[in-house]
Amino acid sequence: MVSNPKLALVQGTLNVVMKQNVTLSCLSEPGSPPVRYTLFKHNQQVSALNRSDLSPALFTLTISSARDVGEYKCKAEYNNSSGGKYSNSLNFTLLEPISKPVLSSPTSEAKKGQNVTLSCFSENGSLPITYLFFKGTQTISPQKTMQKRKAAVIFLFINSLSDFGTYKCKANNSFPNITKYSNAFNFTLAEERSHSQPLIISLGLILLLLIIGFALAIPFFLIPLYKAKKFKSTRPSIGLTSRVNAEECENEVIYSEIEPVRGEEEYINFSVIRREEEKAGKRACATVYSKVLIRD
Repeated sequence: MVSNPKLALVQGTLNVVMKQNVTLSCLSEPGSPPVRYTLFKHNQQVSALNRSDLSPALFTLTISSARDVGEYKCKAEYNNSSGGKYSNSLNFTLLEPISKPVLSSPTSEAKKGQNVTLSCFSENGSLPITYLFFKGTQTISPQKTMQKRKAAVIFLFINSLSDFGTYKCKANNSFPNITKYSNAFNFTLAEERSHSQPLIISLGLILLLLIIGFALAIPFFLIPLYKAKKFKSTRPSIGLTSRVNAEECENEVIYSEIEPVRGEEEYINFSVIRREEEKAGKRACATVYSKVLIRD
C-alpha cells in the first residue's frame, strides 16, 4: 500500500515573482513502483507523472499570472488502483514590487518646542513592507515593518533650528533588489506672533468703526443742523407786532418783531376802542388781526 507522499520545493522560493520558474518534488517512501504522482492546485489537477523506480516525480512550474500562486498538493497512487494518499501542502505567494512611498505630515509649519509627526506609505507592493526614516543621510528611527497596508508613523520633537532639515523615507519588501525612496519633506519655521498684535488689530477695527459711524452721521445730523443755523442767521425782519396793555390800551403800545407766515405777508395786531363804549365810560379793548401785504 502506498504511503503519504512528501511535497518539497527543490528550486525557487515560496515567494515568487512574475515569470519565475519553480520545481516541486513528490515522493512516496517506502513504496513499490510503479507509482503515479499527480500535482493539484486547489483540488484541480495540474500535471501527472509515472515513476517506475523509487525516484521522486519532479514538477516544474512557471509563474505567469496571479492565478499560478496558491496552495499545491500531490497525490501518490498505484496504477489501476482506486485509492491514493495526499501529501502536505505548499503555498506560493506572488511578490509585487514596491511603489514609491509618499512622505507627509499633517502640518508643514512648526516652531521650536513643538511635537510633529511624519508618515511614510507605499500604496502598492506585497506585504510585509519595511520603512526607514532619514534626515539628510542620517537614520532617525528604527525600521518599521508593517504587516498591514498602513502607513508607518514616527513622532519628532522640534528642539532647534537644525531640526528644520530635509526628511525622507525608504520602503522595501521581499521583492528582490527593489528599494524605493520617497519625496523630500521640509518643515518651515512658523512665525511667532507678538502678544500686542491682537490688541493693535482690535484698536484698528474700533477706529474704523468710529470713522464709518461719523461718515454716516454727516447726512442725517450735521448737514440739517448747519442748514437750520444758516437759515436763522440770514432771515430778514419783515414787520412789527403791537401788543396793547389791557389797562392802558389807548395810551401804551409795545412793538416787537414777528416771524412771517410767508415771504410776502405777515400779521400785526392793534387796538380798537369803540366810541359807544368810550362814551359809556368803559375801557374795554378789542384786538383785531389784519392781513398786511409787505412790498419791497
